[in-house]
Amino acid sequence: MLTTEQINNKLQEADKAFGEWRKIPFEERQKLIAKAAQLLLDKSEEFGKIITREMNKPISQSVAEIEKCALMMNYYAEAENILKPEEVKTRFNVCEIHHSPMGVILGVMPWNYPFWQALRFAIPAILAGNTVVLKHASICFDSGNAIESVFDEAGFPKGVFLNLEVGHGAIKGILEDSVIKGVSLTGSEPAGASVASIAGSNIKKSVLELGGSDAFIILEDGDFDKAAKVGAEARLQNCGQTCVAAKRFIIHQNAEEHFLPKFIEEFKKFVPGDPNDKETKLSAMARKDLADDLEAQYKKALDNGAEAIIPLERISDIAFKPGLMKINEGNPILEEELFGPLGMVLIGKDNNDCLLLANSTKFGLGNAVWTKDKETAFFFAENLESGAVAINEMTKSMPDMPFGGAKNSGYGTELSLIALKEFTIPKSIVGTL
Repeated sequence: MLTTEQINNKLQEADKAFGEWRKIPFEERQKLIAKAAQLLLDKSEEFGKIITREMNKPISQSVAEIEKCALMMNYYAEAENILKPEEVKTRFNVCEIHHSPMGVILGVMPWNYPFWQALRFAIPAILAGNTVVLKHASICFDSGNAIESVFDEAGFPKGVFLNLEVGHGAIKGILEDSVIKGVSLTGSEPAGASVASIAGSNIKKSVLELGGSDAFIILEDGDFDKAAKVGAEARLQNCGQTCVAAKRFIIHQNAEEHFLPKFIEEFKKFVPGDPNDKETKLSAMARKDLADDLEAQYKKALDNGAEAIIPLERISDIAFKPGLMKINEGNPILEEELFGPLGMVLIGKDNNDCLLLANSTKFGLGNAVWTKDKETAFFFAENLESGAVAINEMTKSMPDMPFGGAKNSGYGTELSLIALKEFTIPKSIVGTL
């Protein structure tokens, strides 16, 4: 762990780098990002092994994570410069909007996607002219250091991206430091509330991407075969440790007898295996305490009236055979996020009831709806209270589409061109020359 003096030195290094980096033209920054993307691809196997070692992700999914990072970085390397000065026609002959970078931005990132979460935040912030310091999850320090090495090897000025090996206790002091101008956090609702409170009391910008309890809605005219297969993957990818994973499967009562048996069959195909085996689709959870939490939530749900469809079976300190349960109305587990290989099934009386069930949560990250009718699909898309809606697909993040939540799932935008402006200051320049 870094000492207080070492932390201060890192922050000063990032601040000094900002003075240089902000003056480098947008197109030159893009060239360096493209170089970093290629380095990721060249070392995808090496970096994938780091992810698997740190948090047990199946190696094929770890390598895919690295490749997705490179795809996102190349998107920004080729993106339109929406930050260039904008002329506005008024009675003044000088009237422009400039977008100025804020400075050093702190990223507080989780363990479940060690490269993707960090780079998804960092790349648009850096392309906009900011510099970044990363406080990664304590089990992912090697990932953080590997990311920093990519920036160094690609030729970025030293200090544009710095990894801080510090614990959670150091976050408050770092965020309160005058060098830090904003913060982006991906994590739990309590962590987000804490960081936002510190940022707010210091009048600093924050972006939060928090938890979810996403609905996967199957209507009576849905493609049951495809929905069953995609639904199982949507719940169990990354061992269910995904904020946008499908967690509540809301089934129209007229679809239950057709869809549920197919879904159960697909769910049972996911069997825990060796994460280093390229054929493994499901491995263990990241830590024992996380497995303990999930098991406690499962028991709590059953104690309050839930019915086990597929029992959640613990086979080691950190591994489960996936479970599925039918949830009764009012079960307190509906107010919580399940972060692991455990899904919930709810039955809706009609389309309106399915919508009501989907929205009856404090979370609002991303939902999915399965129907063949376009009008019905867009009825749900417009009325679901979430930052994203997938139609006949699983919810996922894409480089060219904005990503963020509603309600207690957070605020602010990652990805797409919109993210380029999150940590900039729109400056009005008006006058006569």
